[in-house]
Amino acid sequence: MQTLKNVGLVIIGRNEGDRLRRCLHSAIEQTNHIVYVDSGSTDGSLEMAESLEVEVVNLDLSIPFTAARARNEGFDRLLELNQQIQYVQFVDGDCEIFPRWMATARQVLEAREDLAVVCGRRRERFPEATIYNRLCDIEWDTPVGEATACGGDAMMRVAAFTRVQGYNPNLIAGEEPELCVRLRRQGWKIRRIDADMTLHDAAMTKFSQWWKRSLRGGHAYAEGAWMHGNSPEKHWVKESKSIWLWGFILPLMAFGGILFSKGWSLLLLLGYPLMAYKIYRYVKLRNYSPQDTVAYTMSCLVGKFPQAQGQIQFHLNRLFKRDICLIEYKNSTATIDNFKTINQ
Repeated sequence: MQTLKNVGLVIIGRNEGDRLRRCLHSAIEQTNHIVYVDSGSTDGSLEMAESLEVEVVNLDLSIPFTAARARNEGFDRLLELNQQIQYVQFVDGDCEIFPRWMATARQVLEAREDLAVVCGRRRERFPEATIYNRLCDIEWDTPVGEATACGGDAMMRVAAFTRVQGYNPNLIAGEEPELCVRLRRQGWKIRRIDADMTLHDAAMTKFSQWWKRSLRGGHAYAEGAWMHGNSPEKHWVKESKSIWLWGFILPLMAFGGILFSKGWSLLLLLGYPLMAYKIYRYVKLRNYSPQDTVAYTMSCLVGKFPQAQGQIQFHLNRLFKRDICLIEYKNSTATIDNFKTINQ
């Protein structure tokens, strides 16, 4: 496969092991301009990347680490090495890039000068291994066409990324949609195309991992609404209100009012099956299996509770001016391969 001359790649990761190896090999086949940004790996990731002659940036961990900061530093290093780079593919180290994706994405960007970002379909490597992986795979199945945001895997136009000064390095989650808010304000477009982009390995085997991931999502919604909620589009305000209603206010009123209402306040809990039915009808239109439809419906509903916890955590940290720490759900020492082997 011919490598792309004006396309660079930034990979970020920590202790991704074989996931990173697959990522690097899939990247080398598509471009010679690769920067891997490591955030304190202890599993030999740095040495592995260097053995493949990939440029490595070892983050200074005395400065608070975020994925956004890692991507920015990788981008800066990429352009230091080659100022002719016009497009940059960002990818997480737990993802493998599909063959021909980068050439396809570049072609779309070259055809539309108003496009800042092109993304495709992220798929789970082992969607049937656990229910949590399957939920991720369904989550990645987003509509194609003009979009308001992208995820961590996307190809971006260097000129657009530079103009908005890249990612906000202080965000611990939701940095991609926040970047897209600023891009769209300047007239740029984001497009999702019908093409396989990356193969992701969520490696989620426990309910606690799913809870932390949902908690992080709630934190991201809260911070996004706090930063851009007053804008005309009211970024993530509707989502945050829904989280507060279903994840905190309604259960508080239902259980907190038991004595005052002589138990009648528990009738408020009937809102949950009604909400579940509404979600189920919407998800059913996407033609998933009945089992997947029910699982995703319950995930959306039950997820309001960890998301509410994330919202509360963000606002408490903000009010008391506490340092915000990363919320990590993945066990970096385990893979689904190991999980499957153990359970055979």
